[in-house]
Amino acid sequence: MNKQRTLKGSFSLFGKGLHTGLNLTVTFNPAPENSGIKIQRIDLEGQPVVEAFAERVTDTQRGTVLCKDNVKVSTVEHALAALYALGIDNCLIQVNGPEFPILDGSAAIFVDRIHQVGIEEQNAPKDYYIIRHKIEVKDDKSGSCITILPDEEFSITVMCSFDSKFISSQFATLDKMSLFEQEVAPARTFVFVRDIEPLLHANLIKGGDMDNAIVIYEKQIPQEQLDKLADLINVPHMDATKMGYIQPKPLRWDNECTRHKLLDIIGDMALIGKPIKGRIIATRPGHTINNKFARLMRREIRKHEIQAPIYNPNEAPVMDNLRIRELLPHRYPMQLVDKVIELGPNYIVGVKNVTSNEPFFTGHFPQEPVMPGVLMVEAMAQCGGLLVLNTLEEPERWSSYFMKIDDVKFRQKIVPGDTLLFKVELLQPVRHGISSMRGYMFVGDHVVAEATFTAQIVKNK
Repeated sequence: MNKQRTLKGSFSLFGKGLHTGLNLTVTFNPAPENSGIKIQRIDLEGQPVVEAFAERVTDTQRGTVLCKDNVKVSTVEHALAALYALGIDNCLIQVNGPEFPILDGSAAIFVDRIHQVGIEEQNAPKDYYIIRHKIEVKDDKSGSCITILPDEEFSITVMCSFDSKFISSQFATLDKMSLFEQEVAPARTFVFVRDIEPLLHANLIKGGDMDNAIVIYEKQIPQEQLDKLADLINVPHMDATKMGYIQPKPLRWDNECTRHKLLDIIGDMALIGKPIKGRIIATRPGHTINNKFARLMRREIRKHEIQAPIYNPNEAPVMDNLRIRELLPHRYPMQLVDKVIELGPNYIVGVKNVTSNEPFFTGHFPQEPVMPGVLMVEAMAQCGGLLVLNTLEEPERWSSYFMKIDDVKFRQKIVPGDTLLFKVELLQPVRHGISSMRGYMFVGDHVVAEATFTAQIVKNK
């Protein structure tokens, strides 16, 4: 099982804000398990905190702007992309102004400093959201579309189409997050010369320059107008007849602009709040549709807060029926776990196939067979017993007995033909023969029952 991660120590970065032009300092700190990514404005009274969630996004015009109770922080996507790509689940980010410094316009410096300070594994398990079916968001007006499909890992393919003869159509792919540092992180943000003046009039890009963005000049304008624009952004005058990429540093890749779009998607996906296992295919993406997609994913996760384990009946079980009989004293008709398909140090996943021949259906109920709720809890408890007894020497000499059952919920009736999946997790290590567990029962993707129970492990006489 993958564990959550945080930083081993703190580090700070200094630079000017892309839109405000202010000199800013951003500091990244370790954070406790299950705290997620939070951003703190240390320049404001009370040092308010804004959670890095998609619902907090209030503006996507030229970057991602988060806001809570009128406290704003912008240009967060490059830092969030670096944290997400390197598997950092918990981090407190402190900034002394309304945006993060733009640095060189990429995520490379964030990645380098994270590696320098180091990454620490925590005890809590990493809570992935696994994509089980196609999810899609479209914007017919812009032609933008983001689709996510089931996949074993998180990967992205981006296709862009720009109104420019220099970068008319491009695509970029990241198949493994381990390649982010080399293939995506150094990709810089970009801007067309034709967009600079409107952005300045919108009170944006006050800190933009040739060192933190790719600048594309592809529609000729009068020399006087270009000189005026150069003066506004504090750069040398340029020949208005020479078009192309005009920043002093050459492109890092021919498709660097689309790689940066891919970087932005990762930063915006970090606002989902959970790492994802699935493949994103993005056509003409931007922060606006990225945020729509992230919000949709947040709603999807809330609908399936507890995800069913993946069950592939073609794979050999971790424990078959014979091994279960060695560990548990239960026999027909009370052995309620058929096999175990996954086993970790503090969790177990079991299976029961419910047939019409179950003896309890004879009287519960003859005209409408329904599995009794007490047996649903018993089945989850037996699965938990297998988790604990499997760690003992001579497990056949031990038995587990209920001490307490709490928070039982039945959400759906169980009938003949259902395949039950149980996931049972230890809430704390077993001490003095006492184990506390949380159990969930699924049919398909839906939770049908859950309970918390405490059991005592007792040596047989």
